[in-house]
Amino acid sequence: MNSLGRHILVEFFGCSSEILNNVSVIESSMLVAAQEAGATVINSTFHHFSPFGVSGVVVIQESHLAIHTWPEYRYAAVDLFTCGDTVNPWISFDRLKILFKADYGSALELNRGQLELLERIDIDLGELRDETTNKLVIPKISRSVWLTDRNENVALSIRHKGEHIFYEKSPYQTVEIFDTFEYGKMLTIDKMVMCTEKDENAYHEMIVHVPMLLNPSFSNVLVIGGGDGGSVRELIRHSHIQKITIVEIDETIIRASKQYLPSLSSQLNNEKVDLHIEDGITFIHNTDNEQYDLIIVDSSDPVGPAEGLFSYEFYRQIYRCLKPDGAMAANTESPCFNQKVFVDINNCLSDIFGKENVHSYLSFIPTYPTGMWSFGYARKGSMHPLKNFDSEQAEIFTKKHNLKYYNPGIHRSAFCLPTFVQNMLNE
Repeated sequence: MNSLGRHILVEFFGCSSEILNNVSVIESSMLVAAQEAGATVINSTFHHFSPFGVSGVVVIQESHLAIHTWPEYRYAAVDLFTCGDTVNPWISFDRLKILFKADYGSALELNRGQLELLERIDIDLGELRDETTNKLVIPKISRSVWLTDRNENVALSIRHKGEHIFYEKSPYQTVEIFDTFEYGKMLTIDKMVMCTEKDENAYHEMIVHVPMLLNPSFSNVLVIGGGDGGSVRELIRHSHIQKITIVEIDETIIRASKQYLPSLSSQLNNEKVDLHIEDGITFIHNTDNEQYDLIIVDSSDPVGPAEGLFSYEFYRQIYRCLKPDGAMAANTESPCFNQKVFVDINNCLSDIFGKENVHSYLSFIPTYPTGMWSFGYARKGSMHPLKNFDSEQAEIFTKKHNLKYYNPGIHRSAFCLPTFVQNMLNE
């Protein structure tokens, strides 16, 4: 070998777009490609970028393998750089072509550090050449794999352990569960974070206990969405509830949560729960007038099958199905991340329920983009979220059930909106 290293610049065309958008598969494929070529892997760092694309590098003792993917074009650019003659980068090329299901690939090999152009000098290592440093140390592989939830301007990255705990592409969306280092198990839909074990209480306790503790007589509740089971778990704490109807369009979410997120899904089989696997929009359209005390819209982001849950007609149907003193609580997105959706939903609810009967409130969820998240409380009845709030009963309830996020102080402060949020709603 007449050079210090071999550098192969690779392009793969016609790959599986599903594979190219799967950070776990890409990372494991790059590791396999490095190891089969005879390389000694030091560490790996990979990021998925929502909605499309994976970037990553496998650092090897002999240099590196790097990649970026464009799933929407079924294209991947790969960089294979090896030093010495103990590793054959073409083995990596052949293996990746198969693993990515590429129609074809092109490659250009460069010799890096041609020896005839270099002059070697002696370096005195001094005390470094002792008995300890001459011992052979086999490096331990360190893996750093990240999921990134972002829009054009803001991104949130969460490190996980590399492999899927659960992965399934349903007729509606891609459902995944990862094991993260900081937040426990994490449920994602189409690469967007839905909940994690560590901070899900900030969502589920707030969407449920705010309306329920204002209206302790409510006994018949409808949940649209919420297949992970977190909202149902919180509703079951209110012993006077007689029936909880949950309508989830995708049974994959329910199945995944029951198997891998028992802390959320533990009450989905409760005898009070009536579970329907169907479209929430169709269900509410076919429901008779004035059936429910409380309707909770526990939806994912306004894309894919959940898009219709953010429409004027849908909320008009919600209003129709509420009893005369009924109320609704809904996920209304982030005033920092999804500003337009946040404003549009609140305007929609104000048109239907009346502005004086719609109240926005906030929760802080670290794994949601920007951390600031909002809910909407809309009422047909007279129960104002602050004027009619029984702080003493809320304190008793909070302590009895050892809640992790909700308490009377949080309830009151959640409706105290920052000035910029007030301005958004008043424009």
